[in-house]
Amino acid sequence: MSEFQPGALHRFGDVAVRLSVELGRTEMPLRDVLTLGEGSTVTLDRLTDELLDVTANGRVIARGEVVAEKGRFALRIVDLVGGDGQDGSAPEAALDPDPAANSAKAL
Repeated sequence: MSEFQPGALHRFGDVAVRLSVELGRTEMPLRDVLTLGEGSTVTLDRLTDELLDVTANGRVIARGEVVAEKGRFALRIVDLVGGDGQDGSAPEAALDPDPAANSAKAL
């Protein structure tokens, strides 16, 4: 096999990749789903200060936080995920457990 050449990747630059971000999940009885209406709220399993998984074609590639950009939702990438599914950042780059400290770092 030939040696990996990063420059050869430019050929794939136009390949479409579907990126997705999931805010959270929940399970509820069907009777509760049937009672949902305008103004109903559904509590999800994620906390507001948790990073969201960014997936490319179903595989987690990064983690980020929701921001607003030009009137649209956007995602600020905080951590890249390695090929093994683990955070790609060094331990010292990990987020502080205090959400207020993380907001200050992001600015």
